[in-house]
Amino acid sequence: MTIEEIKSSMDIYELLKLLPHRYPFMLVDRITEHVPGKFVRGYKNVTMNEPFFQGHFPENPVMPGVLMIEALAQVSVGAVMTLPQYNGKLALFAGIDNARFKRQVIPGDRLDLYSEITKIKGPICKTKCTASVDGEIAVIAEIMCAMQ
Repeated sequence: MTIEEIKSSMDIYELLKLLPHRYPFMLVDRITEHVPGKFVRGYKNVTMNEPFFQGHFPENPVMPGVLMIEALAQVSVGAVMTLPQYNGKLALFAGIDNARFKRQVIPGDRLDLYSEITKIKGPICKTKCTASVDGEIAVIAEIMCAMQ
């Protein structure tokens, strides 16, 4: 995706151009708002059809916390990889700090994702992220990614 193609929102087809992830590991359905180099908002519709619910947990399905973190990392790419200097690069998960899980995410929830860039230095980017359901925080974390 070139800088000329950037819009204030991205549907799944545009996300597929930006992210290398595919089913069953694509964890963002849409980016609803973004400013390259600043912040991004998006969401993941969590359905009972998610493959991870087969084992986590069959009688009480709960979205794994690490997958909520992964969804935040994926949405963060919308704010970072749309910058001209990273066009065509691959963003890799580089670290996580201060992760806190506040509520369960279950089938039927819409996981709203927000990521704000706090620092970019060379190929490293640090973001402050929040995932919530109906305005209630599910997870907060600081995520680092490395572009290569």
